[in-house]
Amino acid sequence: MGKEKQTTKKEKTENAVFGEGCFWNTEEVFRKVKGVVKTTVGYMGGDEKKYPNPTYEKVCSDKTGFVEVCLVQFNPDIISYKKLLGEFWKSHDPRQINKQGPDFGTQYKSVIFYCNMKQKELSEKSKKVEQLKYDQPIATEIKRAKKFYRAEDYHQKYLMKRNWKTCRI
Repeated sequence: MGKEKQTTKKEKTENAVFGEGCFWNTEEVFRKVKGVVKTTVGYMGGDEKKYPNPTYEKVCSDKTGFVEVCLVQFNPDIISYKKLLGEFWKSHDPRQINKQGPDFGTQYKSVIFYCNMKQKELSEKSKKVEQLKYDQPIATEIKRAKKFYRAEDYHQKYLMKRNWKTCRI
């Protein structure tokens, strides 16, 4: 456990980006999924001109527009994007606006950042299907992926390094 899965030159990978509250938990959920090659936590979706190098402290100020996200590199021959969406929906409450559990702020919003038009289409379809499960509207946003900013080293694999299963209370 704890050993990073290595990609080979022949292994095909694609990217997916999800925000569902604290990125520590999001990373831990996706890190364990068969077919996921690598997970990296970081920031996306904020004001890149005003905040060209977002830091955890700046993102937590609630002024930058950046969201805590997990960049998921996956092998589509092993797991589909559609199945990753299923993991996304079941691992958080998509009805929450800018919060999950005890965490609140714009950096904790529920968002899918799509990397191509096929992902956009699948994300929108899955959101419609997921909405059928709830009386309240789903707050999850679906947006085009922007530049990914890798979070500080101490945030990477945070829960795994501490042998914690979750950061939720």
